[in-house]
Amino acid sequence: MKDENHEEKIRKQLQKQQYGFVGQHSACKICTYTKRSIKEEDVCYKEQFYGIRCHLCCQMTPIMVCNNRCVLCWRDTSAHTSIKIEGEIDDPKSIIDGCLKMQKKLLSGLGGYDGTNMEKLKEASLPKHFAISLTGEPTLYPKLGELIKTIHGIGATSFLVTNGLQPEVLEKLEKEDALPTQLYVSVDAPNEELFKKIDNPLLKDGWQRLMKTLSLLPKWREKARTSLRFTIIKGMNDLFPEQWAEIIKLAQPLFVEVKSYMSVGYARERLGIEYMPRHPEIVEFSKKICEFTGYKIIDEKEGSRVVLLMKEDFDGRVMKFD
Repeated sequence: MKDENHEEKIRKQLQKQQYGFVGQHSACKICTYTKRSIKEEDVCYKEQFYGIRCHLCCQMTPIMVCNNRCVLCWRDTSAHTSIKIEGEIDDPKSIIDGCLKMQKKLLSGLGGYDGTNMEKLKEASLPKHFAISLTGEPTLYPKLGELIKTIHGIGATSFLVTNGLQPEVLEKLEKEDALPTQLYVSVDAPNEELFKKIDNPLLKDGWQRLMKTLSLLPKWREKARTSLRFTIIKGMNDLFPEQWAEIIKLAQPLFVEVKSYMSVGYARERLGIEYMPRHPEIVEFSKKICEFTGYKIIDEKEGSRVVLLMKEDFDGRVMKFD
């Protein structure tokens, strides 16, 4: 049963954090790097690695619930008590239309800042990239395929970030010809014991579901840019490089991101800054993983404490849009 008072409290907290709510269960938020790009300060590592233009990116979610309660999550996981939307389900077009309107509204305050690139700000009101990653687990939204097709239908790209616990949903996306431009599977642990400790899944067979998802990735490489994201927590999962390598061998992704845990948002209440590996430590751990695979370090962004691994680089890695 829902605790409406608790949900309302969380909603108000998110509004203070500049979340813009769309419909019954969706939201978008201007990413820090979108703001920095518009102010000509910095860009997200995804722009460096893949060509995603920060100022044209809409960070959104079609659902606020999740089936994990990860200790590393910067969101408030106390609301993660359900694995489905309760109540009316919004249609994909209304969600995307709502996100476009909300993006424009949330950007409006940037016009008064010194250093704002007004041309970028104008362009940002019509995003060309949708990062389906803000909060919640998007594969729990029952019309995800239609949502992705709606995004592609307006000429935009889609980056879907999933915890991998809904392999049947991803299989459905393939059947609907609705796989995203780039599919991210977040992997926070190299084995089941650490997975249960770090991700706190609501599903008893969560690890088995994740393994099923990883086993499906090789056949999708021709249809979507497949990616694994390893979030490394110092003293917790910066171990067993050979086990991390086995995950790569199973999934055979195009890209692997090895990234430091960041003690930000609600994650600070669970894991302090002492759990954040420094960038050189991420590089060294990545090298250890590479020793057990055919992958190698292709790129890195020190400020984000992230390293990109691939078997081989290729011309289309950094996508061109102009």
